[in-house]
Amino acid sequence: MLISAIVAISENNVIGRDGHLPWHLSADLKRFKAITTGHSIVLGRKNYDDIGRPLPNRTNYVLTRNASFEAPGCIVCNSLDAAIKAAEVAGETECFIIGGAAVYGEAMPLVKKLYVTRVLAQVQGDVFFPDWGEGWRKVSEEHFGIDEKNDYETSYEVWERV
Repeated sequence: MLISAIVAISENNVIGRDGHLPWHLSADLKRFKAITTGHSIVLGRKNYDDIGRPLPNRTNYVLTRNASFEAPGCIVCNSLDAAIKAAEVAGETECFIIGGAAVYGEAMPLVKKLYVTRVLAQVQGDVFFPDWGEGWRKVSEEHFGIDEKNDYETSYEVWERV
């Protein structure tokens, strides 16, 4: 099974502010939906709380250390390893890590493909994407400008581990 991560990240590595995305990018949300629909997604409990519901047409694995946590419509796991194994057993071909920062940090050594929406701005925030290090090759990139539904100029990038 391919383990991928998908993230929107500013030039200064911000991915969140005050428990939310620090931007509104309609095109990015549509891209996220198109890429992840029909697959498994793995997210941390805080990220789940921010979204407030399971994302439709995806198997949602929510990570938490709280054994009594319930997330209707989701599969609650106590570790990243348990979520990945469950997705493999279910026959998943690609599993997406969707955040937050701690989940990205733990998962990055396992990630082979990275879908990045690069927000082409310095943005204030309190949650940052971890350093993903060397050993990656950019396989595609598209640029998009600002419009009435997208607050920032962006670049959609796909990276693969070499």
